[in-house]
Amino acid sequence: MLSQREPAALAWLRDQLARRRPGQDPLAIRPEVAVITDSASGLPPDWASSLPHDGRLTIVPMPVLVGTEIFGEGADDLAEPIAVALAAGRPVKTSRPSPGQFERAYLAAKSAGFAAAVSVHISGGLSGTVEAARLAASRVDFPVEVIDSRTAGMAQGFGVQGALLAASAGLDAAGVVRAAGEELAASRIYFYVPSLDQLRRGGRIGTAASWLGTVFAIKPLLSIQDGKIVPLEKVRSAGRAIARLEELVLADVAARPAGAAKAAIHHFGNESQAREFAQRLRTAAPELAEVDITPLPAVLAAHAGLGVLAVIVGGPPTRS
Repeated sequence: MLSQREPAALAWLRDQLARRRPGQDPLAIRPEVAVITDSASGLPPDWASSLPHDGRLTIVPMPVLVGTEIFGEGADDLAEPIAVALAAGRPVKTSRPSPGQFERAYLAAKSAGFAAAVSVHISGGLSGTVEAARLAASRVDFPVEVIDSRTAGMAQGFGVQGALLAASAGLDAAGVVRAAGEELAASRIYFYVPSLDQLRRGGRIGTAASWLGTVFAIKPLLSIQDGKIVPLEKVRSAGRAIARLEELVLADVAARPAGAAKAAIHHFGNESQAREFAQRLRTAAPELAEVDITPLPAVLAAHAGLGVLAVIVGGPPTRS
């Protein structure tokens, strides 16, 4: 008879909590603080769904508009419709969740008996989501701390995981906010896009940068700093861009305490490339604590376009 393996998220939570409370049931304490986030956080759906179903984590879906159709990330399979639309040149847009969606999430946490909520969201420089969350928080008779992650994808997701771990360890809202902030401050995102045109169309990067990328066939390496997308380097070929991306990531990993760094890789329409990249990382940096591979959240893929490769490095802060 085959034994059933514990879901990855639950195993992760048990392992992390056991380190804090040796000899105790790591899930015996029910959190006092609920964690709310949005689907731009990049947490794998199966990871999030395998957590205890007690309201400790809620992911509010962000809407994606493909042509005239509106999809909700998490409720719909968006990869194929977005890929087909982008390939055909059809418009793909995104929107923030409504304040009402966050209001319902906060009130659900209150009804479930939580004492407070910590709400961690995509950078306010990229989306109005955090504004909607703040508006909702002001409307409910329930303490909610809203955090602008000033980033996206698993760079935001690491902050959510830090908040979730702190809440599950029994910390109060201030402790949960502090834990999320530490993870967010330590996370770095590096990404490659074959073309800047889709980012330009969505207003996420300056027109001049898009013009350089398309006219001179420059392959850009980008990051998110101070909440906005910024160029890191301009490379002349896709192969060299991927090689340089690897160099930047390995340098970041090497600057962190040995064995403490973790990485996540997002892809859209190029999963095999992401898996090959991950294998090279594991070989070059065996001290990496983990390397997860997940699709780029649809709300980000709609702006980055096909072929994007994003790498997030997290863990303890870099050495001084």
